[in-house]
Amino acid sequence: MPKIKTHKGSAKRFGVTKNGKIKRGKAYRSHILNKKSTKRKRKLRKGGYLATANAATIKSMIPYK
Repeated sequence: MPKIKTHKGSAKRFGVTKNGKIKRGKAYRSHILNKKSTKRKRKLRKGGYLATANAATIKSMIPYK
């Protein structure tokens, strides 16, 4: 079997933990930050985990991570 190509956009956005969960960054943190509260921006700094429904799709896109 040939090697599977990694989807580079996904590789930059997602990571895999030791338990196999997919780590992700939060959205809405890049611009137009004046109207967002400090509390909201602080919560957006922390990462999150991908929903299990989407995990299989992303794992196939980043097979060697």
